[in-house]
Amino acid sequence: MEYQFIRDPISGLRIKISSEHAVIGRWLNEEIGKEKIAMVQALISAVATSFEPLTLQGQEIDLILNKDEAIFEAHALHQDSEDLLAYQDDELMLEESGLSSGCGFEDFVDLINSWQEFASGK
Repeated sequence: MEYQFIRDPISGLRIKISSEHAVIGRWLNEEIGKEKIAMVQALISAVATSFEPLTLQGQEIDLILNKDEAIFEAHALHQDSEDLLAYQDDELMLEESGLSSGCGFEDFVDLINSWQEFASGK
């Protein structure tokens, strides 16, 4: 997983990440920022002693974390077909490719630790 951290004078800290991991970038930029890093690190520690996956529900994207992998799913992925019927006349379709992504547990831990260092200015 390739990524780059950016200090944007307008929007603050950002991550630039490959398109197949775009939902991970959105999650880090919009759901976590620098304010919730400690909460994610606590979840990582809790997963180490848990036999079940743990879920961190976000406003738009959920993180499902276990000892092997981190899975990110946008809430739009689970929309009812009734909700989508409202857009049928506009010939709009739900693009699922950018709504779910995953990475290995170690890669996720490295990403969060690097983000924490970047956010703290180290």
